[in-house]
Amino acid sequence: MKAFASHFGYELSLGVRNRTLLIMNYLMPLGFFALMGVMMADINPDYGLQMVPAMVVFAALTSTIMGLPGPMVEAKEGEILRSYRINGVPVGSLLAIPAISTALHITLAAAIVTATAPLFFDAPLPTEWPAFFLVFFVFLFAVSGVGTLIGVIAANSRVTVLWQQLAYLPSMMLGGLMMPGDILPEVLVRVGHLLPASWAMQSFLGLAYGRETLYEPLWGVGVLLVGGIAAYALAAWLFAWDSKNSGRRGHPALALLALLPYLLGALILV
Repeated sequence: MKAFASHFGYELSLGVRNRTLLIMNYLMPLGFFALMGVMMADINPDYGLQMVPAMVVFAALTSTIMGLPGPMVEAKEGEILRSYRINGVPVGSLLAIPAISTALHITLAAAIVTATAPLFFDAPLPTEWPAFFLVFFVFLFAVSGVGTLIGVIAANSRVTVLWQQLAYLPSMMLGGLMMPGDILPEVLVRVGHLLPASWAMQSFLGLAYGRETLYEPLWGVGVLLVGGIAAYALAAWLFAWDSKNSGRRGHPALALLALLPYLLGALILV
C-alpha cells in the first residue's frame, strides 16, 4: 500500500509538473472553454444551453486521449516499465494509477468549468445533480479506458499521436460538443457514436438537464460502462512491459474490440 501511495503521489504531481500534462489537464480545456464562451455567444446564442456538459466532455477527452497515453509509451520506450516489473509492481497498478490521477485533474478542471460557466456565460446548471455526477464518472471511466488502451498498444510516440488523433478528432467533430447531434446526417451521428463522447453528451442532456435525446439516455450510461470495462480488460490483456512487446498475449489489433459496445449501441439505439 505504501508503494501504491508513493506511485500515485508521483503520478498526481506529474500532472502539474510535466508541461505537456499541465497543458492537457488544465490550460487547454480551460482556455478552450473561455474561447468557446466568447465566440459562441455571437455564432450560436443557444450554445450556452449545452456549454457545461460540452466543456466537461472536452476536458475529459483532452486529458485522457491526448494526455494519458504519452507517459506510458515513453516509459515503455525508456524501459522504465521493465524496472517496475523487476521490482514486482503489478500490471493493475500501472494501468490504474495514471488513470485515477488523471481523473482527479479532470474533476478539478470540470469543477472550474461548472462553477464559472453560469457566472461568465449564463450557462444553465444541471437540474439533476446526482445524474450529472453519475454520467460524469461513468464517462471518465470509459474515456480513460480508451486512453489507457492507446498507451498500451502504441509501439512508439509517433504511433501514439496517430491513435490519439483517430480517437480525438471524431469525438470533437461528431460528439455533439460543437453542435447538437440531431442536426448532423444520420450516418455521421452513427459514426460519432462509435466513441464515448456522443453517448456522454446525450446522457448528460437527457438525465442531468431533462432534455429530449435521440434515445433513452440511461442506455447511454450502460454503453459507456460496458465500453470502459471492455477497454480496461483489453488493456490488461494486451499490456507489454517494453517497446519490444515482450509478454503481450495478443495482437494490438484486438484493441478494436473495445469499439464493439459502442458499435452495437449505435446499430440498435441510434
